[in-house]
Amino acid sequence: MPYTTNPKMPKLRAKAVAMVQGGLSMRRVAKYFGFQPSTISRWYKKVPNGGSNEVPTIPSRPKGHPRQLKDEIVDRITYWRQITHGRCSEVIHQHLINEGVAVSLSSVKRTLVRKNLIRKRSPWKRLHRSLARPLAAQPGDLIQLDTIHLVPEEKHKIYVYTLLDVNSRFAYALATNKANSLQTVKFVSAARKVLPFGFKCLQSDHGSEFSQHFSERIKISHRHSRVRRPNDNAHLERFNRTLQQELLSKLPPDVKIINKMLPGYLKYYNEERLHLGLNLKTPLQHIKKCCEGID
Repeated sequence: MPYTTNPKMPKLRAKAVAMVQGGLSMRRVAKYFGFQPSTISRWYKKVPNGGSNEVPTIPSRPKGHPRQLKDEIVDRITYWRQITHGRCSEVIHQHLINEGVAVSLSSVKRTLVRKNLIRKRSPWKRLHRSLARPLAAQPGDLIQLDTIHLVPEEKHKIYVYTLLDVNSRFAYALATNKANSLQTVKFVSAARKVLPFGFKCLQSDHGSEFSQHFSERIKISHRHSRVRRPNDNAHLERFNRTLQQELLSKLPPDVKIINKMLPGYLKYYNEERLHLGLNLKTPLQHIKKCCEGID
């Protein structure tokens, strides 16, 4: 019979063999289960004298192939995966080429999968199809989102949500004990009340707090940056570094204390701190200049 993936077949085979071992003829058992007697005979030969609870399905994968990779090449692929601290298939493929090993990139990927050396994408993680990146011509055209993770103690984390407008560099931040989609919606809602302009498009990384559930709840155009491309959020990453250097590193790891000090620092950052990216103007001065240009 053709190869089957039915999970109940191993126990069914064992039951048929047990009936034969109990004294019934193979022809009668075959008629009962709807198989050929030769099939029952093959099942019977696979079971030891003591019996078995299951007769496993033999995989349909061939045992060999004339063009399969040699064991030496498989060992080199595994070696480079380990010695390069888990680098990607493309890097391993290039190392093999430098060694003079003739192997295709697809073969390297298949070998890593077969050896369980590649972490597969979670089937529960929804695919993010990003929108086209808008041009930040006016304040609010492109707002970048991120979180700073502080771990003062084991099993205790503090999350500092950060938000920055690419055009004006106007920033907002808030510390919390949780980071999830609902908390992100609350943070963006609080920021919209503070920032002196509307939000047209939000941009974030692929963190769980910025998942598709957040995109559906926020009711604002939301796009994700490219995977492992922090430069896509370069303006906000630089603000995160400044925030940590000038404020967070000087405060105890406590949400209440951080939130108490954040408004004063944000007022200084948005209204007094001169920015090289804005020709030595403050974000508030830049926003006022944009408003005058519109008028």
